[in-house]
Amino acid sequence: MAAETTQDQTNPTDAPDAGQVRTGREGLVGLENEPGVAKPDPIVVATGIMRQFGGLKAVDVDHLEIQRGVITALIGPNGAGKTTFFNLLTGFDTPDSGDRTFNGRSLKRMSASRIARMGMVRTFQLTKVLSKLTVLENMRLGATGQIGERFWAGVLPFLWRGQEAANTERARDLLARFKLDAKEGDFAGSLSGGQRKLLEMARALMVEPELVMLDEPMAGVNPALKQSLLGHVKSLREDGMTVLFVEHDMDMVRDISDWVVVMAAGRVIAEGPPDSIMSDQRVIDAYLGAHHDTDITQLDAEAVMAEAEAELREEEQS
Repeated sequence: MAAETTQDQTNPTDAPDAGQVRTGREGLVGLENEPGVAKPDPIVVATGIMRQFGGLKAVDVDHLEIQRGVITALIGPNGAGKTTFFNLLTGFDTPDSGDRTFNGRSLKRMSASRIARMGMVRTFQLTKVLSKLTVLENMRLGATGQIGERFWAGVLPFLWRGQEAANTERARDLLARFKLDAKEGDFAGSLSGGQRKLLEMARALMVEPELVMLDEPMAGVNPALKQSLLGHVKSLREDGMTVLFVEHDMDMVRDISDWVVVMAAGRVIAEGPPDSIMSDQRVIDAYLGAHHDTDITQLDAEAVMAEAEAELREEEQS
């Protein structure tokens, strides 16, 4: 009997089912640090996404999955294709080939506005606030499904007055959360760069999104507001949203991201947890060059000169 009791204790009935989907950050545990690794609960899946501008292949992503409920950073050197990839995912640009899905639904031939209404919203590296509208008016614009925007309903205030009041209340709650409530009557153009970033993030939440995509949220933000922005990004995850952001600030990436995807020359070259990615040789080579640690005294001067002259000839011929 003692043996049977011990066996029962080592197999509790509340143990997780082997077939249960691992969600959020727990789903990232034990995954390989390889491009295109499958996630247990992806919210976005991109397959065969390619975008070419003339002879330049800006994006060439074979496969990428974004895990639901986590903060994923998209990093890479300048010109790696990060913002172009953002545009392709959100409908601001159309891939030459491939498909991407959101919650299992294909986004082919969908406009950016329709994708946003589905729950995938983004901010921009250069903020898109409407300078000559007030902060509160900017917030109201972010609300979807507004009856008063319909031509026939616009002249009948009793149809939309209640909805507008509810949208205004929600907008004020979000402005208070982002500490912009004192600015609600000011023109958005009077805000500082950091405050505009906060406004754009707050306006994105008017859609009640599942996925928030931030393009370089720290660009142009003074140090006093950086910590505030970091806290707000973390709070999105705590509220159950998924975050995908582009950033060059490696301290921020290490601080808040659960998973990091690295792009170079339009391709995903590595992905994994922040600590392992920072020491990945492929990532170091992408940022610093494959021969960054070569002793220049060991280089063949004549070979280097010949290579440089060949490159100059190619440029002249083109």
